[in-house]
Amino acid sequence: MTVPARPTAHAWRHAARDYFILTKPSIMLLLLITTVPAMVLAHDGWPGWELVMATLLGGMLAAGGAGAVNMYIDRDIDALMVRTRTRPIPSGRVPARHAAIFGWVLGLASGPWLLLTVNTWSAALALGAFAFYVFIYSMYLKRRTVHNTVVGGIAGALPPLIGWAAITNSVTVEGFLLFAIVFFWQPPHFWALALGLAEDYRAVNVPMMPVVLGERETKRQTFLYSLLTAAVTLIFGAVTMMGAIYFAVAVLGGAGFVFTAWRILRGQGLDGTRAMFRYSTLYLAALFGAMVADRMLIG
Repeated sequence: MTVPARPTAHAWRHAARDYFILTKPSIMLLLLITTVPAMVLAHDGWPGWELVMATLLGGMLAAGGAGAVNMYIDRDIDALMVRTRTRPIPSGRVPARHAAIFGWVLGLASGPWLLLTVNTWSAALALGAFAFYVFIYSMYLKRRTVHNTVVGGIAGALPPLIGWAAITNSVTVEGFLLFAIVFFWQPPHFWALALGLAEDYRAVNVPMMPVVLGERETKRQTFLYSLLTAAVTLIFGAVTMMGAIYFAVAVLGGAGFVFTAWRILRGQGLDGTRAMFRYSTLYLAALFGAMVADRMLIG
């Protein structure tokens, strides 16, 4: 009788890497960028490593679980799209059933973890974000409506609200405005990428805006949402009485965001789209970083 060979350390590393990819690490980065500053603002200073790490772990469980379940749901179209065909499930490196179990375990664990280590509101919001991304966005919106990016962005905009609730155990105007900043920021950030992937989405009948409404309308909406984002950042600064560091970044960074979107609108084809995708990430990081700097350095 032949004894099956044990997985080598090399194989384990590759498997760990594939399961990490299932969690969509880029979303984890967004979680880190927006959750911690929200906690610092709500606490009016550093809230302590224990609470920060507990909140981040809960958020990562919810976001990572949602990402894995999303890849399970999208495995059929991922196998056809050039950008996604090398993902762990369509490439055959991770069995679809294993990915689904992995995602559900992570996502559902976020609620009990946050309830036990943080508070009720943070647990409810994390579970809500997981459920919204899986059931509303992945199972319904993505393949049925051009509004998938905007409405689906509710889940992606919840991390700062979760961070705020981790301190206050409530949802306040300030927390909602933090949510609104990320909510309005997401469409320009994603549409800059989607413009270059229109043919991929068209091939699998996913109604992203460039496919349904065309390049020109997508560029126009990108510009409009950049204006809304910049406006909300200023409203937030006024409501929370932020200081000079924050307003300098909000004004200058917001102007750059709007200008980058304007260049896309006035340009031809994909001109400026890669610049917008890169700039939008740096802009959001700088904006939330400025919130921390204002509270920690100025007080």
